[in-house]
Amino acid sequence: MSADQYKQTGDRIIEIIGEDNIESVTHCATRLRFNVKDKESIDQEAIEDMELVKGVFYYSGQFQVILGTGVVNKVYKAIAGDTDNDERNQESQGGQNQNTGKGKIQQGVRTLADVFIAIIPGIVATGLFLGLQGVILNETVLGFFGTSPDAIPESILTLITVLTDTVFAFLPALICWSANKKFGGTPIIGFVIGLMLVSPALPNAYDVADATSNVEPMMAFGFIPIVGYQGSVLTALVVGFVAAKVEVKLRAKMPDSLDLMFTPFFVIIISVLGGLLVLGPALRIVESGLVYVVTGLIDVPLGIGGFIIGLIYPLAVMTGMHHLFIMIETSLLASTGFNPLITICAMYGFANAAVCFAISRRSKKKNIKVMGNSAGVTQLLGVSEPALFGITIRYGTRPLTVMLLSSALGGMVLSMLGVQANAYGLAVILSPLMYIYSGYHFITYIIVGIVTFIVAYILTTLFAVPKELLNVPDENKDTQSA
Repeated sequence: MSADQYKQTGDRIIEIIGEDNIESVTHCATRLRFNVKDKESIDQEAIEDMELVKGVFYYSGQFQVILGTGVVNKVYKAIAGDTDNDERNQESQGGQNQNTGKGKIQQGVRTLADVFIAIIPGIVATGLFLGLQGVILNETVLGFFGTSPDAIPESILTLITVLTDTVFAFLPALICWSANKKFGGTPIIGFVIGLMLVSPALPNAYDVADATSNVEPMMAFGFIPIVGYQGSVLTALVVGFVAAKVEVKLRAKMPDSLDLMFTPFFVIIISVLGGLLVLGPALRIVESGLVYVVTGLIDVPLGIGGFIIGLIYPLAVMTGMHHLFIMIETSLLASTGFNPLITICAMYGFANAAVCFAISRRSKKKNIKVMGNSAGVTQLLGVSEPALFGITIRYGTRPLTVMLLSSALGGMVLSMLGVQANAYGLAVILSPLMYIYSGYHFITYIIVGIVTFIVAYILTTLFAVPKELLNVPDENKDTQSA
């Protein structure tokens, strides 16, 4: 697709909305977001009929045009030219009108999520390594080849351990690096600080937590416990943030001749000592409490906790608050090695895709058929906004209710069955890869996901397709009469 087509699409969208009607334009991962003076004057159907447009809607004070991942960046760049700057990009990532309190909260949540999004590839790869480890070292699998786990050379086991354990062993270093970079610091300084939080000279946090290891924390000043912060997500995040802010202030005042030497010195000593002696002990309690609450909710009898999470997660996506889940999932993985939260939340993707396909199949309007199928496929690949805003929410409470109910029921069943992933970052059709470490979890997850999809599809077909989509358009009637 040529750059001219992206430019033509952008220009046509602006023409339909009205250049004088636009106060500002930003973008997120899938949508152009326009703050407009008069939304009633916009010909929404004309925009929807455009080839690259997957849907439009008005939400939270913004007129939003769904283009999809990749396309939205090219269209935005075509209409914005080279005048874009970091501030506008930051605003676009915030995703809402920054003049409102709600927008500021969502911007903060998105900023927090950006820290973890940067390390997702490492988490995903490690999850797949863990899954392959479960397959390779499985006694049944090895027995099929006439061998056993005891026969595997120690060198091979060591190499497998390197692949499966390294990311979580040095997770605070990765988070410190990403947080420091996100908040304006020097990334390598953040990485060094994170490595110091898990220094081998400190008592290992996992060993201290193991009652059988006989490893005790060091005591500073007789009452402050000092341990390594292996697996402590919140401590690494806050320390990385503090380090970046300290660095920015120091660089503004430090003479140029002394900056290279003394700024890193003071940033590291303030951040590391502050993290080990003050922030770490306090934040570990907070983080442990958060993990306890989430796991406790998931473990509520009869799957009630899973039902609640499956119900509220799509609502969190609608408001942009779902990015908070990434931090919680990282904490769960770091502390327990498993992620039951993503398992429950993933049913939203199956349900949302099913609603889109059902509406598309039954619709008599050609553009909705195309849009519904496109949104459904996009949802199966992990991008939910075209499906959620372009189809599910657009056609009222019935499709939304079916999606929420199906997501909640799927989450409830998975919670009751104790299914849990060992990673995050893979959505819908790729998500079963997070369960290959166990035949039970892998098969059960796939079955529940398919059943969730089928239930949502049937309920939508029977009860949730809007009447206006079931009526044959006049032009189609004329064609059929002829």
